[in-house]
Amino acid sequence: MDFLNVLWSIWGFFVGISVGLVVGYFLFIYSKPSDVKEPEIKPLTEPDSETIQRMLPEMPLWVKNPDYDRMDWLNTFIDYLWPYLDKAIVKTVRAVVKPIIAEEIPKYKIKSVEFQELTLGSLSPTLQGMKVYEMHEKELILEPAIKWAGNPNIMAAVTAFGLKATVQLVDLQVFAVPRIVLKPLVPSFPCFANISVSLMEKPHVDFGLKFMGIDLMSIPGLYTFVQERIKDQIASMYLWPKTLKIQIMDSAKAFKKPVGILHVKVVRAMNLRKKDLLGASDPYLKLKLTDDKLPSKKTSVKHNNLNPEWNEEFKLVVKDPESQALELHVYDWEQVGKHDKMGINVIPLKDLPPDEVKVLTLDLRKRVDSGGTDNEKDRGQLVVELKYKPLKEEEMSKGFDEMHAVPKAPEGTPAGGGLLVVIVHEAEDVEGKHHTNPFVRIYFRGDKRKTKRVKKNRDPRWEEEFPFPLDEPPTNDKVHIEVVSTSSKIGLLHPKECLGYVDISLSDVVANKRINEKYHLIDSKNGRIHVELQWRTSS
Repeated sequence: MDFLNVLWSIWGFFVGISVGLVVGYFLFIYSKPSDVKEPEIKPLTEPDSETIQRMLPEMPLWVKNPDYDRMDWLNTFIDYLWPYLDKAIVKTVRAVVKPIIAEEIPKYKIKSVEFQELTLGSLSPTLQGMKVYEMHEKELILEPAIKWAGNPNIMAAVTAFGLKATVQLVDLQVFAVPRIVLKPLVPSFPCFANISVSLMEKPHVDFGLKFMGIDLMSIPGLYTFVQERIKDQIASMYLWPKTLKIQIMDSAKAFKKPVGILHVKVVRAMNLRKKDLLGASDPYLKLKLTDDKLPSKKTSVKHNNLNPEWNEEFKLVVKDPESQALELHVYDWEQVGKHDKMGINVIPLKDLPPDEVKVLTLDLRKRVDSGGTDNEKDRGQLVVELKYKPLKEEEMSKGFDEMHAVPKAPEGTPAGGGLLVVIVHEAEDVEGKHHTNPFVRIYFRGDKRKTKRVKKNRDPRWEEEFPFPLDEPPTNDKVHIEVVSTSSKIGLLHPKECLGYVDISLSDVVANKRINEKYHLIDSKNGRIHVELQWRTSS
């Protein structure tokens, strides 16, 4: 009995402890003291409407205008780099200004002008925002908002007539919104040929000017007069549409463009070597220009003939007549296996006078180089008729930049032949049902060209150029452009599918010389293709 009482007491003790803990927990959680209140949080100051109005001009542009981007990362970069930029800029300024001063001071009977202090200070410029424009042309347009409230110290000592005076520039402030155009974009570093700078609004310029320690800007009326004169002078030179153009590189050399057309007539070959055991030879000719990515042109095959006559004409687009050469390869056609080489010859274009017909009889060689005993063997001769026809001089003299804005043709259809250039830039939102490995096919007057294939890409970029030499303007013609995808694997079910196409009339191209547009693809949901068309007339 005593044992049961002890067991019952222990059981009651643990039950009481458990119930007490549960009840205490709920009382602690759900009971709130009456003397505790939520703290009231208030700002230290409440800006009124007038204060906000005064703050608006100081707000960065990315706050006021959603089309401006924040440039905090670039400001941090400039701030860290500023001490080194300061020294580099000062060194450049001294080197540039010193010879100019030495040349100008004798005109004013000044003995010397020397910089006693020249530093841009410790405060770097900041970008309040930047706007970037998306353009179809080969250019990049930037509009940064620049603010520089600097602490430069520029002091110059002027000696004249035995007297020495000091002029000091301090507390310079410049606020400006320039438009920077990088044009044209080229495939050579730094990837643009020219920089054009113009101001979109009058800049704010403020500074302190001391003469012999006296602050001239504190003279009544002088501060406002000088500030307005500086603004007006800068605006008269650089306010848009006026621009400051800085040439970085020669765009014509960076991005070679067609400058002429080479007319080639393959007349005949004579005394070719016999290549076939049971017959003569089946010769044909391949011709192309060096440094040209286009496929070779070729003549028809003349079967069983060692003295074939072709009289076939070809046109090749010339981009650099000083360095390019015409390669002529004669082959023996084989129905099965590799075609045998019968001979080769190369004609430098710099040896061809413009607009003159030259008939050449060429000795065929085994190799291009003149050395070796193999080249001394007789391999036959080739007769060709050549004429190099440059494009109009006025188009070439204006350079690559002007070529993007080709002047309009005179009224009526231009007479004579020319060059139709189709430039395939890129496509957007093209997608196939089974695969997306797009390339572009171009059909014009029975001629078919195509770009390289871009694997697994809905927004491919090609930047490929296709010239079509013509004898007359294509006023009533159309060019058919289609985007095609081919399977990257060997498959029979869906080897190829069309992602969209467009037919472009060339009448506007002939009239305006150039069209650069994005076209919506037919049979495509959202696909577009960026194509540039140019019509360049011959001289």
